[in-house]
Amino acid sequence: MRALLVVNPAATTTSARTRDVLIHALASEMKLEAVTTEYRGHARDLGRQAAESSDVDLVVALGGDGTVNEVVNGLLHAGPDPEHLPGLAVVPGGSTNVFARALGLPNDAVEATGALLDALREGRERTVGLGLTSGTPGTEDGGVPERWFTFNAGLGFDAGVVGRVEQHRERGRKSTHALYVRQVVRQLFGEPNRRHGLITLERDGEEPVSDLVLSIVSNTSPWTFLGNRPIYATPKASFDTGLDLFGLSRLSTGAVARYGTQLLTSSPERGPHGKHAVSLHDQTRFTLHSKAPLPLQMDGDHLGLRTSVTFTGVRRALRVIV
Repeated sequence: MRALLVVNPAATTTSARTRDVLIHALASEMKLEAVTTEYRGHARDLGRQAAESSDVDLVVALGGDGTVNEVVNGLLHAGPDPEHLPGLAVVPGGSTNVFARALGLPNDAVEATGALLDALREGRERTVGLGLTSGTPGTEDGGVPERWFTFNAGLGFDAGVVGRVEQHRERGRKSTHALYVRQVVRQLFGEPNRRHGLITLERDGEEPVSDLVLSIVSNTSPWTFLGNRPIYATPKASFDTGLDLFGLSRLSTGAVARYGTQLLTSSPERGPHGKHAVSLHDQTRFTLHSKAPLPLQMDGDHLGLRTSVTFTGVRRALRVIV
């Protein structure tokens, strides 16, 4: 087997020594080429080269969710074709690693490498569904290129939090769960539309849902992790179904206390619920419109401001080694 290992040298939880050990372990089982990313978007370029090559059987992403997202977007630049494209494997090296953990992989890079090698020896793999975003025709975002996401996306409040965290990381701050919590609080008090949101949800054949402040689109569950605690915004979301959505039409102090508590105590059986909550399961396609530009995030990566985004759930999009 020929494999390409895409290494993010800035991965939060792996040292250079650990990465060297992992590379040697993988190279002992396959013909391995290891490439270290040098710029934002490099992992996407490497994924695309692997997809266009006839020599690569597997792409291994060593890094966080952002690295995985870039690799996936490179692999699927021409669309999904699980039977002919290289498979994907993930060695978690970020601070949260939602995609890897949702696949059932250990959150430790060394243990995950061992699990990957076992999966390769035993031929274990699965084909997972993914989310795809695009600009909405007829809007100012109509020409925005399509982009894949592996576990979640968000328009509005949560994307604003991601943007705040990225600003701190650019100043040299380490990405930690405490940093995220602080930015949630600051985003909350800086949110000008806490009681009357700007987002409208539209689906074919259904009445629009308006005035959403927060909109979280999930491709799997849990939505994220707070330390080792899984948080379930959409408990039924799965790699085997379409997309799920959780929205809130109010972020008043009372609503934040109520839904925040529900998120922290959520489980695979029960997520947040109430009169200000909107939950959808197994959706193939829907659009989120905003009255003003709002931040968009995918897989924890801030992608700037958008006024309209169409979301599509694509089943059986990518082959993953697990």
